[in-house]
Amino acid sequence: MYLLSRGSGYPVLFIHGMPTSGQLWSGIIDKMRGQFTCHAVDLPGLGRTPSVPNGPRPLEVLAEQVEQIRVEQGIEKWHVVGHDAGAAIAVQYAYRFPQRVDHLALLSPAIFPELKPFHLFRILRTPILGELIAPVVSAIFWRVAMRRALERRRADFSSVIREFHQPFSGPWGAWRLMSVTRWGNPAEVLAAMPEILPQLLMPTLIFQGSQDPAVPERFARRASSLIPQSKCIMVDSGHFIPLNNPDVVAAELRRFFEADAIA
Repeated sequence: MYLLSRGSGYPVLFIHGMPTSGQLWSGIIDKMRGQFTCHAVDLPGLGRTPSVPNGPRPLEVLAEQVEQIRVEQGIEKWHVVGHDAGAAIAVQYAYRFPQRVDHLALLSPAIFPELKPFHLFRILRTPILGELIAPVVSAIFWRVAMRRALERRRADFSSVIREFHQPFSGPWGAWRLMSVTRWGNPAEVLAAMPEILPQLLMPTLIFQGSQDPAVPERFARRASSLIPQSKCIMVDSGHFIPLNNPDVVAAELRRFFEADAIA
């Protein structure tokens, strides 16, 4: 997996969701790299990481790939931050390798089996129909849905959206997006999460956007109730908290990483 590394200091790993890339964290990394070595990974088939046969890997395999990155980078222990589906990977990694995770942060945690995919993705996930109208759905997603999700802050996210869209450009891009959206059934992929969360003993901070249409607030509240040393904070944002609120997230993460435990 492609890894971007910036800054110096205690290491932090950032894991994005779907269908974004490590570019999701650029604003936060810019504000944290003076104190931390920030690593942002591109998951398989997203950003600059090539796709793999049969689509994205199970959470357990992705967690093992994250651990391989840690070993290759010579890191003893790091903070781990995940957004959306990246939060599920972060949880799986913290569960499998707890001795390697100092603090854990989850943003828009799409981690429970009752998760409902974004409505446009539900169309792409539908056999036959998805194949037939993939180009139309893809165009609506990138040109309308993504821009609307980021427009409220009135910042120019055109370059970020182009970065996210790059793996899905070209004649077959719409069907590649379809393939990514068909990554597993949440009821099966996330079935073990309610049992895993109480076993996470590291300090954990959960961010939830007050206007998030994709991940319900109850997910963040439930996760906070299940993880022993956890705290949930609400952010004035939609789903893409790292892009819409980098100042808030960076400030909260710095404060959190410097604390020994959740107050």
